[in-house]
Amino acid sequence: MGSLQGKTAIITGAGYAVLSDGRCGSIGYGIATAYAKEGANLVITGRNVAKLEKAKEALEGAYGIKVLALAADIAAGSDNEATARGVAEAAIKEFGRIDVLINNAQASASGVTIENHTTEQFDLAMYSGLYAAFYYMKACYPYLKETQGSVINFASGAGLFGNYGQCSYAAAKEGIRGLSRVAATEWAKDGINTNVICPLAWTAQLESFERAYPDAFRANVKVPPAGHFGDPETEIGRVCVQLASPDFKYMNGETLTLEGGMGLRP
Repeated sequence: MGSLQGKTAIITGAGYAVLSDGRCGSIGYGIATAYAKEGANLVITGRNVAKLEKAKEALEGAYGIKVLALAADIAAGSDNEATARGVAEAAIKEFGRIDVLINNAQASASGVTIENHTTEQFDLAMYSGLYAAFYYMKACYPYLKETQGSVINFASGAGLFGNYGQCSYAAAKEGIRGLSRVAATEWAKDGINTNVICPLAWTAQLESFERAYPDAFRANVKVPPAGHFGDPETEIGRVCVQLASPDFKYMNGETLTLEGGMGLRP
């Protein structure tokens, strides 16, 4: 029996993606795979219905868990509070509980400098990342309070180090870090753990970038000191499992990074 047997996790941005060698090719799908191996039932969201359905089929077929795949997009001009609330209510209707909320989804216009950034590009990062985390946390709070569950949010070294051409992405991720620390303070009394992970993962998107633009890749993408990029399932996904496991309590409100040693590093 896995450590998350009978638990329910909501993972945003968890559509199907694999590398050329068949390994998990995105952080969201990697986390979903790690959770499925531990017996958790999953609610996965995203904008691409076909990728969500493919993830559902693959995870249910391989691990015998149940997956609820829901198309959901937090975006400017939408009733975003209703979208997040609908996902939480669907999770409760299907599984009766929410134990873990993982805010992984994020879109952005990377490579565009501040002076060339448009309001629409800035909104894309803010709504898909920061606002999404806010609305999902609000919607899931009553249920996480019941289960004394966990919130795991994703930030980035882009905000920590000020990556060139990533102003809206960095701003959204730093907003998520601040929001998470406040949640850790406010929700600790309810037994809810809130943590942030700042990963640098080898993904299908990065693999495609290297293949299409090898010179730009070498100039802009640096291998971490550990000598390899984080694996979405076996490293980042396993950290997410550990943070939600009943026998593990990390210091509430900590920021973790997998950019250097690939381990738990406050």
